[in-house]
Amino acid sequence: MSLGAMISKARRDAGLSIDDLSDGTNIRGALLREMESDEFTNCGGETYARGHIRNIAKKLNVDPQPLLDAYEMEQGQSVRSIQDLWVENSLMEVPGEPRKVSWKVLAGISIASLLVIGLVQVQFVSNSESPIPTSTTTTPAAEQTETISDGTKVEIVITATRARSYLLISDEAGVTLFDGQIEKGEEKIYSSTSELTLKVGDAGAIDLRVNGKTIPPIGTSGQVVTVTYGLDS
Repeated sequence: MSLGAMISKARRDAGLSIDDLSDGTNIRGALLREMESDEFTNCGGETYARGHIRNIAKKLNVDPQPLLDAYEMEQGQSVRSIQDLWVENSLMEVPGEPRKVSWKVLAGISIASLLVIGLVQVQFVSNSESPIPTSTTTTPAAEQTETISDGTKVEIVITATRARSYLLISDEAGVTLFDGQIEKGEEKIYSSTSELTLKVGDAGAIDLRVNGKTIPPIGTSGQVVTVTYGLDS
């Protein structure tokens, strides 16, 4: 029996319709029908698909492990590392052969990092003590509320307006700032010095503001979208 057939049988045994299961899991009915037909391409990736399967098993009061085992066997993919997920999401290049790094190189990197941090702190203190220049130009209040970025950082405000969604957010160095779910009605704010990359599991569920500007919809309901924003976005 295929995974889709297993889910369908468990749902019928529980006396639930597709709509009932959708209400109990917050998974769209159309996507549940695809999953029961052994179609998992619109789940938003392997990690997201496993989360759907666990939610379904919990609602149907069945052991999720047989369903997860069937998913692994049918999809023919092994568990991947965080590095693999970054590569899939275009957040980093495919790694080559590992190279040995001597302790001298590591020590040099550590010292350089400390120097950079020190310079940033000194610059921050210097900027905070500098007087704010007075402008003779009168700016309308509406324009002031739209100007959040001062040109030294990029800021993204993510609001799950219509439904919850999976988010993966990283900065210009490839460091993950957030990897998980944003619930419906929840708002998250992230900033970085030059660039932010955002992967959304359900593009139609969220609204974005970047550097104080409202961004048009980046996708439709259930669509997986990856976007990058910089200082001039």
